[in-house]
Amino acid sequence: MTAARDKAKTTKSQAGEDTAPIPLRFGDDPQLWAAWLYYEEGLTQGEIADAMGVSRATVNATLADARVRGVVDITIEPQRLAALTLAREVKRHFGLHDCLVVPTSGPPGQHIDQLGRAGGLALIDTLRSGDTLAVAWGRTVMAIARQLRARPLQDLRVVQATGGMSTGGPDSPELCASAIAEALGAVCLPLTAPGIVSSPQLRALLLEEPLLRAQFEALRGANRALIGISSLRPNSTIHTSGFFDAVPLQDYLARNAVGVLAGRFLGPNGEPVEGPLDERTIGLSLADLAHIERRIAVAGGFDKVPAILAALRGRHCNVLVTDAATARGLLDAEGVVSQPVTKRGAKPADPAAAPGPELQRRFVKKFLNDPDDVVDEMLDGAARAHREHLVPIPGARRAFMAKDGPREGHVALVVGGGSGHEPCFLGYTGRGMASAVAVGNVFSSPPPDPILRAARAASGGAGVLFIYGNYAGDTMNFEMAAELAGEEGIAVRTVVTTDDVASSPLEDRDGRRGVAGNVFVFKVAGAACDLGWSLDACEQAARRANARTTTMGVALEPCSMPQSRRFNFAIGPDEMEVGVGIHGEPGVSRETMRPADAVVDTIMDRILAELPKESGGRVAVLVNSFGATPLMELYVLYRRVEQRLQARGLSVARNWIGHYCTSLDMAGASVSVLHLDDELLRLLDHPCDTPFFRVGGAV
Repeated sequence: MTAARDKAKTTKSQAGEDTAPIPLRFGDDPQLWAAWLYYEEGLTQGEIADAMGVSRATVNATLADARVRGVVDITIEPQRLAALTLAREVKRHFGLHDCLVVPTSGPPGQHIDQLGRAGGLALIDTLRSGDTLAVAWGRTVMAIARQLRARPLQDLRVVQATGGMSTGGPDSPELCASAIAEALGAVCLPLTAPGIVSSPQLRALLLEEPLLRAQFEALRGANRALIGISSLRPNSTIHTSGFFDAVPLQDYLARNAVGVLAGRFLGPNGEPVEGPLDERTIGLSLADLAHIERRIAVAGGFDKVPAILAALRGRHCNVLVTDAATARGLLDAEGVVSQPVTKRGAKPADPAAAPGPELQRRFVKKFLNDPDDVVDEMLDGAARAHREHLVPIPGARRAFMAKDGPREGHVALVVGGGSGHEPCFLGYTGRGMASAVAVGNVFSSPPPDPILRAARAASGGAGVLFIYGNYAGDTMNFEMAAELAGEEGIAVRTVVTTDDVASSPLEDRDGRRGVAGNVFVFKVAGAACDLGWSLDACEQAARRANARTTTMGVALEPCSMPQSRRFNFAIGPDEMEVGVGIHGEPGVSRETMRPADAVVDTIMDRILAELPKESGGRVAVLVNSFGATPLMELYVLYRRVEQRLQARGLSVARNWIGHYCTSLDMAGASVSVLHLDDELLRLLDHPCDTPFFRVGGAV
């Protein structure tokens, strides 16, 4: 660069002489020379004009020609380009004022901080001097406060959008409003009342107080709003806030609520869901929110897609900040196909020259009778095929117990979940694993009744341990069954599996999905029950197995539902969904297909990040097909999994490769790793005999 600048000075001092010769390395190519000086050596166009002995206008034209010729290729980093495209599509489809999508990238733990930074940018972009900002509460709102870099504005007011919460946590309404106000240099106006009061009558009395009336008048005068969106999963802010201290979650789930916005419950299309808290809540109503000119919602994560959809469909926000995976999930749920981005200056493709589209069938072929009967017919066939292991539970259409049960003096292990994941959950019922199982519709939780009947039938007087995946429907129905069983004198403990590293960061472990790692937890807990351990000991063994299990999956093709015989999400011919859920939930990123070893490296990078760094440990490995991926490919994947574990200094003590927790006919696979200790290894090695999982000889 210094030599180029010296050349520029020399040429400038020789004004009037012949054009400077092109250095030999550029091969008599003025476009290459100009492009190198501009893009690589950082000279200005004026300096290049001096160096080449031409006018600045000529340099400008030469650089433009270099781009047309392909000498220079300017690209945007793919994840950022994808985020821009998704933001455009979300804004267009939902009719938003604006949308900001952050790339889904970075190590676990950065997700909320990324949303916080982006939310801060969106907030600063919309604020003006003299505005009144209504601020809701939650982890994401507090992340915005931490990341906010305010520009000088005058006469800003920040109003707390809901009353205070009983837990007084770090993300409470009063702390969020105060933190945002401090970051903006604004006046903070609190709501000096509880968010939830004991009765509608008390709420009416409080709202008559002059101080609270004045505060509500300021709140209703807000022209900007900053809100988070909460799901109804057990790890959500709405739970930790104390919102459900006085009313159970089931009351709202039974009314088809999918999320919460500023303390108000929403149905799937954004409609208000009426419930026991409506007349006891003090804060901004949805009707009040609708009158605010600019409503910024900041939320992300696969579990929040239904809740965010509700907010968008109900037009409760008109600016959305989210991440790429969530944005893609929103569009997929709406059936939106993203439009390709056309480069400036690119010629439109000639339709006549393009090859014809590949013929695609509208329906996937399946062995079915009536699609509505597929679950019952599947269970009937399984019961016939495995009658040496399973017996139907009387009075329950979709509940089975191990043939040797109930066992007096032993804890009973009851598992369950939706169908479509076979051999999970039915296939793990038998001596040494599950005592009983309840099965739901395709990708749907079993209702409380078959779960309760399974607990009754399997109970041997020492208590019952429920284990199921971390999904809202399963949580609701198993909790209801546990309450009913408790009323009958059956002691019930619950362990919720949370092994999917892609679904939530490590610090939010309780928010993760339960996927193929279920198998390890079932096996460990079943062995403890079979050995006659106490209910406390069985529960602790299951929790330890869950805490030490990590899983991540990649989908190559979607699965097709029996009722529709159509795929449940779309994926490009050269794409893969990294971190996909077992129901087709969006992963952490959609990427271009890569060789098998590179795919495994992506998975193992995430898994190994959560394993101890020191060498010498032992692990159990499960390489699981999502349904359509054959053993040939699974063994290719396992080969690289073991190589990566050995490189870390970990030895594979036990391994299982095959179909263990499927997603109907999805093409793809997952890898689960259980970090073993001596006791967990002994429990894994304890004999068991079930339709699809056997260890040791006869039990």
